[in-house]
Amino acid sequence: MSITVKRISSKKDIKKFVKFPMELYKNNPYFVPPIIKDEMETFDPDKNKVFKNADCWLFLAFRESEIVGRIAAIINHLEVNEQHKPKMRFGWLDMIDDIEVTKALLNEVHQIGKEHDLEYAEGPVGFTLMDKAGMLVKGYDELATMITWYNHPYYKEHMEQLGYSKSAEWVEYKFVPPNPIPERFHKFADLVAKRYKLTTLKFKNIKEVEPYVDAMFELLNQTYSKLVTFVPIQQYQIDLYKEKYLPIINPDFLECVVDEEGKLVAFAITMPSFSEALQKANGKLFPFGILHLLKAKKKNNRAAFYLIGIHPKLQGKGVTAMMFRNVTQNFMDYGIGLCETNPELEDNVAVQALWKDYDPVLHKRRRIYRKNLV
Repeated sequence: MSITVKRISSKKDIKKFVKFPMELYKNNPYFVPPIIKDEMETFDPDKNKVFKNADCWLFLAFRESEIVGRIAAIINHLEVNEQHKPKMRFGWLDMIDDIEVTKALLNEVHQIGKEHDLEYAEGPVGFTLMDKAGMLVKGYDELATMITWYNHPYYKEHMEQLGYSKSAEWVEYKFVPPNPIPERFHKFADLVAKRYKLTTLKFKNIKEVEPYVDAMFELLNQTYSKLVTFVPIQQYQIDLYKEKYLPIINPDFLECVVDEEGKLVAFAITMPSFSEALQKANGKLFPFGILHLLKAKKKNNRAAFYLIGIHPKLQGKGVTAMMFRNVTQNFMDYGIGLCETNPELEDNVAVQALWKDYDPVLHKRRRIYRKNLV
């Protein structure tokens, strides 16, 4: 039976686009569904201000009347025009195990790229570095996190059969937090604080966090500027992330470090894992989804590092020891027995060195693929 790929734009079809992986991975114990409303707003120019600097085309693949795949083709004009990267992005790639479906979807991406004189296609990625990125190539039997995509092993096989090659790869670790905190953690953290005249901040509520949020995103831009997926985070995006994520952050899991002038120089955001709560919510906040998320926020035995930002002048200086000492204490206080790191580039040995005292296990790898269009 032939495959038909259709570009979609109606709200009804975008909802089908968003829900397709929920059908594809139905009853899969490792897949974590997104909140449908949030995912749909990602593709709504009235809600997602990234469309000020980006264009997006959504496609669904059909075999007769059955949906068998999806893909988003993206051009980030800041990346193309200001960073001079002639890149055609693609993301939200999901399909059945049929390479002809994958080929048909990627052909739509290639065609748009060629029409815009772009030189290569790369993905899976989102609009910016704040979106999900990377195709899972190791860890198919590990629970996904809120900020990563999950996929079957055949995705990788399809990409390589279609002539795509590895562009970059991220690794993820899991570890059991030490209990009690080793004395060397305390000694090193105190030494770093004294040497560089640094102080850690503690917050009682989210309102106390708000004055530091813009500075956090500034640090993110400085920290991740060398990533292949990097596009500077714009103020309108910062405002959106504030609205979207601040309400679910537990201030006890936020660590900030300031210098002697009170300027933010480092931060780490960890969060209780929402993976199981999102599985129970199954894409819907109401009527019960929000209750599962609130329960996970307050009581959990699993946590994840989501964002870490460090000023370039302090990278490699041990400032993370100050934050991790407090993070470890928080894990003990909340009964956290397992922690996962956020994806980090495989050759970023400086970041991976942060976990060495935790006896980490590399349990996931994810990759972005690239193919020349000319």
